[in-house]
Amino acid sequence: MEFKDYYGILGVEPSAGEAEIKTAYRRLARKYHPDVSKEKGAEEKFKAVNEAYEALRDPQKRQAYDQLRAGGYRPGDEIRPPPGGFGRGQSGQPDFDFDEIFAGGGAGGGFSDFFENLFGARGRANSGGGARAGQPAGDTRAKLAVPLAAVYNGSSIRIGVAGRTLEVRVPKGVRPGQVIRLAKQGNGGRDLLLEVEYAADPQFEVDGRNVIHVLPVAPWEAALGATLSVPTLGGPVDLKIPADSESGRKLRLRGRGLPGTGSAPAGDQIVELEILAPKAHNDAQRKAYAKMRDAFGDDWRRG
Repeated sequence: MEFKDYYGILGVEPSAGEAEIKTAYRRLARKYHPDVSKEKGAEEKFKAVNEAYEALRDPQKRQAYDQLRAGGYRPGDEIRPPPGGFGRGQSGQPDFDFDEIFAGGGAGGGFSDFFENLFGARGRANSGGGARAGQPAGDTRAKLAVPLAAVYNGSSIRIGVAGRTLEVRVPKGVRPGQVIRLAKQGNGGRDLLLEVEYAADPQFEVDGRNVIHVLPVAPWEAALGATLSVPTLGGPVDLKIPADSESGRKLRLRGRGLPGTGSAPAGDQIVELEILAPKAHNDAQRKAYAKMRDAFGDDWRRG
């Protein structure tokens, strides 16, 4: 299998902080999203960006990846798991508890063999062992990264477990930390307990039951007002942008967040406006910017 340079894919340095990695991910995911990008190979680039972010956003996954990367591998290098597998020291014992970082590719994310071998296979092979509070002895436990679309719709997803493919029914509105039990699918025929966490999404961030979407807005749309199509977990909707809006303004789409369960109501979608100036690609567009410059002068800064 080929080594993946996750830092290179996101265009950040290995020393990049969490905020820088998230910013790079959001920018590239927006650029290559299949629903908006017409660029050749956009879908594959989108998948690569999503995989890189999934690996680097979690401190434990990132630590495991950095340990492997320290071996001097370059993009495209063929690598094989060392004796004892990835993430193990010379003693053959795990340097990291891969049971605690199993996520992402096993949740139907379509991730590469490299990701699966580094994060998925070791986590699944080493999960199990001692019991935890409230858990029968011997049950296998792992984390499951669930796409937000599955949380919203309550759909089934497929996961890979030790060379097997299992179908997991995700309850609508499931919350992080809740456990999905698959009877007799764990080690030695015991139950497999999957602790839910939300997978990274290129368009939405989660805040409780609310979801946050950053919407790019052109300067004239912000100044004059506009009606724009906005993605939601339930499909696109039209949103009216008030005139004289500024970057950072938040608009609310009620009931468009994650579903409620029991007496808990559904969340909302918060749309945060981000005013971006499009690049001028031809003379007509450059002349349009020149007219704006002449019309506004320097006084706009004082306002």
